[in-house]
Amino acid sequence: MKNTDWKYVPLGLQEDGNDDEENMVDILEARRQSSDISHALRTFRPLSYRGAKPFSADQLNTAVLASHNVRSVIVEVAMETGSPPEAVRAQAAAILEEMSQKLQLGFVRLMGFMLSKVLKRIYSHIYVNMDALHTLQQVVSDAPVILLPNHRSYTDFLVISYIMFTYDIPLPVIASGLALAGMKFMGEMLRRCGAFYIRRDIASNRLYCEVLSEYVKTLVRTGFAPVEFYIEGFRSRSLKSLTPKLGMLQMVLDPYFKGEIDDVILVPISLSYDRLLEESLLARELLGIPKPKESTMGLLKAARVLREDYGCMYVNFGRPMSARQLCQGKIEPLISIDALEMPSEEKLDCLNRLAHLIVRIQERGSFSSPWSLMACLLLQWPLSVLTQTGLPWSCLVERTLWLKRLALNFGARLNWPVVAICHTPEHVPDLEVISSAVALHYPSVRLKAQRVFLVVEEVEDVAGRQPISTEDSVAKMAASMLMMASYRNQSIHLFVRPALLATALSLSRSGRRDEVYASFCFLQDIFRNEFIFVPGKADKDFEEACYLLKKCGALDVTDSQEVTACEGDGAEVLSFLRSLLKPFVDSYLVMLRFFSDQDAHVITEQDFLPAVRNLATKLILSGHLHTYETLSSDVQKNVLAALRRLAAVTKLRASEKAYSVDKDAVRQIEGTLCKNYHVELQYEVCSGCLGQNVEKLDQK
Repeated sequence: MKNTDWKYVPLGLQEDGNDDEENMVDILEARRQSSDISHALRTFRPLSYRGAKPFSADQLNTAVLASHNVRSVIVEVAMETGSPPEAVRAQAAAILEEMSQKLQLGFVRLMGFMLSKVLKRIYSHIYVNMDALHTLQQVVSDAPVILLPNHRSYTDFLVISYIMFTYDIPLPVIASGLALAGMKFMGEMLRRCGAFYIRRDIASNRLYCEVLSEYVKTLVRTGFAPVEFYIEGFRSRSLKSLTPKLGMLQMVLDPYFKGEIDDVILVPISLSYDRLLEESLLARELLGIPKPKESTMGLLKAARVLREDYGCMYVNFGRPMSARQLCQGKIEPLISIDALEMPSEEKLDCLNRLAHLIVRIQERGSFSSPWSLMACLLLQWPLSVLTQTGLPWSCLVERTLWLKRLALNFGARLNWPVVAICHTPEHVPDLEVISSAVALHYPSVRLKAQRVFLVVEEVEDVAGRQPISTEDSVAKMAASMLMMASYRNQSIHLFVRPALLATALSLSRSGRRDEVYASFCFLQDIFRNEFIFVPGKADKDFEEACYLLKKCGALDVTDSQEVTACEGDGAEVLSFLRSLLKPFVDSYLVMLRFFSDQDAHVITEQDFLPAVRNLATKLILSGHLHTYETLSSDVQKNVLAALRRLAAVTKLRASEKAYSVDKDAVRQIEGTLCKNYHVELQYEVCSGCLGQNVEKLDQK
């Protein structure tokens, strides 16, 4: 049942003090009260960038081919390959034909009509930050605009274009994966709604890279349309923020750095969902099951989603950031005014800090749902409780309300519904909110006899003749646990810095501030690929963590610079935060031990991922590992990336993805991470029994 009688009023403020979200408006309310065809055929009068030139899509392509950079690369590639320049130019033209958008208002109207029907059916509300949207309407005429949404669902860019069309803002052109272009009818329709398609793994194709770079720069220089791309590069399968990519960001900023335009406006956008359309697919992808190929037939088969309720969606446009002001240090001293003169390494370092800052703003602008808080708690209970005895409903409600208070204390934005009575917001009873969240997420949990149970697929084969293998039963359980973990990850950014500090206290031999800070920095370095930390800001992150834990009575810093944990309610907070980080610590320890116990000093990624998954499965079956997140391919790849960054693993051959392992460095990291932590967690992998346990299992 859709909660259409609830009106959103936000709880909590963003930590930077931005209160724009107080004017969140449900854009579907107007659609439900008027004609969809009238909306699609409405007069569209966007205020364009004042410096924009009247370019068609074909003229844009012609300008790219005629540019000095592309012509130079065509000549150089022709000389290197021995091909005629005309043939190389034809290749460049073919690349552009495959890549370029063909934005046409008629197709946008058709897509808008279809989206109105679909969005009203699957979402109760779509809330949009109207104050920020009005600001965006004004700045689009001042400078080229770059839209930077996070990427959680295939509906992300469709909804943003739908909002832009609804409020007379120039329609964006959107960087999309080439796989979408292969969808019959839909691929071409998306192209005519502004999508331009980019191949993956293009680093070795010099001609393609130059054509793409010049295409994006021409879009920005001419002010053809706002450019939209995902700074994380990919759709996040874990729903955590991903480490940002720098390629597209460098392309859109280059015209400003080179003095070709006066400014570029960067607009971070935070998209949050009560429930994702792709929730079960994401968990399966993390377990190594390939995602279905994008196709029109697959889209039609997925039409069953129209019968489901996916709750609410939140689109929070951030404050526009001027590249010129960024360079002048008026927002954040990240980029020097003489960025063009910087050595390339220093310039990339500045871009890296800016990219991380943008992702942090996206996190701060996101909304945490009641279910996201509940997932944080459910994952901390023993699996036997969730699958066998059931968790008492009253206990879950009590703990959820406790975590709600803690999240608000940490500055969270919560989409806790209220109802408007005579224009006065009145809170919906908490029990009703929590009950509705459980009902919405029936694929994950069920409420039976006042107890909450985890939903797991049946462990019988299709014909029902015999039980499936124990390894398959682990995979099925993992799919359920990873789906719940993905919703926990929607809120984990709220708690990760205090959680690192709570864990650092257990790693430090004393409570001296400098020693606790050193442990905090060590944990940040280890988990830098799991969570977003702006480079060079560890001291600020530490101060933020200290402030939040002191604020909730969990920590005290004495005049003698001793950091001490508080008893009572404060101990409960610290216990929750350490348990929140525990699945990541456990997973990293398993993989560190895997590397240190390997006989070979060289390993390929192709061998590493299935071997770790096999090891984790055996440890889970033996009862020595209690987190299923070790099976996640994202976590496994993040460990590999962390070890490369820490110089414990070195990439040898890019084509084969082979790595040399420095076992001494791996063991040093492992020893520091589990030195004191295993005492509290009773984690047997650290006590040297992992190899023996696996050997016994193999013998059985």
